[in-house]
Amino acid sequence: MAGQNTTTRTFSRPVKTAMALSVFVGCMVGVAYAAVPLYELFCRVTGFGGTTQVADVAPEAVSDRTIKVRFDGNVAAGLGWDLDPLVNEVEVPIGQVTEIFYRADNLTDQDTYGTATFNVSPPQAGIYFHKMHCFCFEMQHLEPSQGIDMGVVFFVDPEILDDPDNDRIDTITLSYTMFEADAPQEAETAALDTN
Repeated sequence: MAGQNTTTRTFSRPVKTAMALSVFVGCMVGVAYAAVPLYELFCRVTGFGGTTQVADVAPEAVSDRTIKVRFDGNVAAGLGWDLDPLVNEVEVPIGQVTEIFYRADNLTDQDTYGTATFNVSPPQAGIYFHKMHCFCFEMQHLEPSQGIDMGVVFFVDPEILDDPDNDRIDTITLSYTMFEADAPQEAETAALDTN
């Protein structure tokens, strides 16, 4: 139609730059929130940094070759506990499911809560070290002067024998560090006390 004015909306360069920066910042915030879960997934899949694996089923075969597994316990500052393995070392056939225990003692006169982190050294052995049960999966509650024995069920995957990079590994160290944890809400406390 004659006489009709059609206009095209255009944005100035500063407005375009501001919009692009806003989108970029939004994407970076999203990546920051996803970084921790993605890093944890990466470590679990690759065993990076000595991260152990979780298994529901034991291997079908047990090797004649054995490997030493050493145990280490530490307590972070601020938590008045002792954490020690009941045995310092075991020698187990590769592929055999084994259970050992750690002892935690509350040295304070207060109810306290702790949670454990773990790693394996040498780090490249992490992908072959499988835990079937571990106290690190649960928050621990100790009353004043109370102690508790906590189990770890594990095996070393026979696939370690097929990895030429691990030919010289004859000892793996499993290390736990117990950290202070906040007391859970009432419903969570009731669930902990029934376990």
